[in-house]
Amino acid sequence: MNARLRWRKFVSGFMLTMTGVCAAVSVSALFLILGYLVVRGGASINWDFFTKLPAPVGEVGGGMANAIVGSGKLLLLATLFGVPIGFLGAIYLAEFSGHRTAFIVRYSADLLNGVPSIVIGVFAYSVAVLPFKKFSTLAGGFALGVMMIPITLRSTEDFLCAVPNSLREGAMALGASKWKMIATVIVPAAYRGILTAILLAFARVAGETAPLIFTALGNSFWSPGWTQPSAS
Repeated sequence: MNARLRWRKFVSGFMLTMTGVCAAVSVSALFLILGYLVVRGGASINWDFFTKLPAPVGEVGGGMANAIVGSGKLLLLATLFGVPIGFLGAIYLAEFSGHRTAFIVRYSADLLNGVPSIVIGVFAYSVAVLPFKKFSTLAGGFALGVMMIPITLRSTEDFLCAVPNSLREGAMALGASKWKMIATVIVPAAYRGILTAILLAFARVAGETAPLIFTALGNSFWSPGWTQPSAS
């Protein structure tokens, strides 16, 4: 019995050590990449990097100011388009939909969430670029907004459904209408989760490039309006 206990302790300690080693290797790879970026790229970051346009090919210097501004404009448009649709869709699923309708909407959202980003870009190209015969910031924001919808919808729905039913019943018992109950009780109770869902969707599209190749295209100069190609 003692030998068996010692063997079990040995196996437990060995596996614990191996999991620790694997975790250390995984984390060390991340720190190696970050360290390489800081050491090799840190010296190139200066005020010009944030305030100047890219230099012509072969010349030293320049910056990414147009890309920083362009990314901000694209993300703003994507948020204005995708978040309201996803948020209202989540309210519908959590509070109004029947079983069959909810299944169809959830399945469609999950399917859209699994579509490759380049396919979303081709779709946005056919809808927002071809009819107007020009690439634009609006088309890029539309493509990213489409990608934000399913993430915002499904995540927000989960947080809304997590609100206790007792809060709903209490509001309805006091005479509140359905929409007033949602606006004054359910949404405030779940607002932290809703903000988390929006941030998740925002982070999901912030690093996308494939959809923008077909929509915003790119620009080496400033894009003062919303109907010109934009750097990102």
